[in-house]
Amino acid sequence: MPLPEHLTEVDFKEIGRELDQIRDEVTAGLGDHDARYIRRVIAVQRGLEVGGRTLLTVSILPPAWLAGTAALAVAKILENMEIGHNVLHGQWDWMHDPAIHSTTWEWDHAAPAGMWKHSHNVVHHTYTNVLGKDRDIGYSTMRVSPEQPWHPIHLTQPIYNAALAAVFEWGIAIYDVELERAWRGEKSWSEALTQLRGVLRKARRQVIKDYVAFPLLAGPSFVPALLGNLTANVARNVWSHTIIFCGHFPEGSEVFTEDQLDGETRGEWYVRQLLGSSNIDGGPLFHLMSGNLSHQIEHHLFPDLPSNRYAEIAPKIRDLCERFGLRYNTGSLTHQTASVWKTIFRLALPNRKSASA
Repeated sequence: MPLPEHLTEVDFKEIGRELDQIRDEVTAGLGDHDARYIRRVIAVQRGLEVGGRTLLTVSILPPAWLAGTAALAVAKILENMEIGHNVLHGQWDWMHDPAIHSTTWEWDHAAPAGMWKHSHNVVHHTYTNVLGKDRDIGYSTMRVSPEQPWHPIHLTQPIYNAALAAVFEWGIAIYDVELERAWRGEKSWSEALTQLRGVLRKARRQVIKDYVAFPLLAGPSFVPALLGNLTANVARNVWSHTIIFCGHFPEGSEVFTEDQLDGETRGEWYVRQLLGSSNIDGGPLFHLMSGNLSHQIEHHLFPDLPSNRYAEIAPKIRDLCERFGLRYNTGSLTHQTASVWKTIFRLALPNRKSASA
């Protein structure tokens, strides 16, 4: 879609100025309170992981299996969503803590941190929802916008999207290698194979950790401990898939064309980020478990601001949208999830021809 035609050059300039001011105010106010927040979240996450893995060593007992698996699943969700994703965005680099820094953090995820930072932080957040530039539009496998060309393989996308949810971390890891670009000759196979070997090294560590080492430590509880790790990983994958898709693909999330990048101003970049993103309503615990990606609009506007500040600035963003006649796309988790799946089912079919065709 074109950027809103009712906005003038002066409007875009003012939007850029106001959003820059919000950013500057948050940055100036960062301090001990914020540092304590992320350290507390990390401590809770590690406590849950230790507790969950300890319970799984005696998971031959059903109550221990249930409690251990639940604790480990929550720990993995927190590590991926509120900690790993946001640390790798550089949100906590201002602390100058080498243990919580985007250049040193390696997360509990199949995708190597360095590769993910390029595909996500650089490509996706620069070219958000720009067809032909943002590979995250459908993750190169799904048709989530009518502007994307239809292919018969899309008829099965509801099925393979459900499968993707269960193995989401592995899908992202392979996706980050950009194999389709190598097929098109846009990158060398040598580079792609080097990246793929990096994914395989990381995958080997993940598999040994969750499906060999910790189950072996459980001794007689080997099988239930292995199943507990598998269940926790699938739960984490399904949750992160749901939150991420709800932030990018519900009805109302707009896409743009490459020509709109020509001469794009700061204000226009902000508006594109805003209109290409969607929020999910919820309380503090829900926002924490979503990695605050329930504030996807605020995250796309300010991807390197600490996530604990998104709830604080969200009312200011909503007010700006109301004053400038811009849509602030938000809804409950149920509503946004249903909207995503409606889009996936609808766009599995080719576009309907217009009546005049």
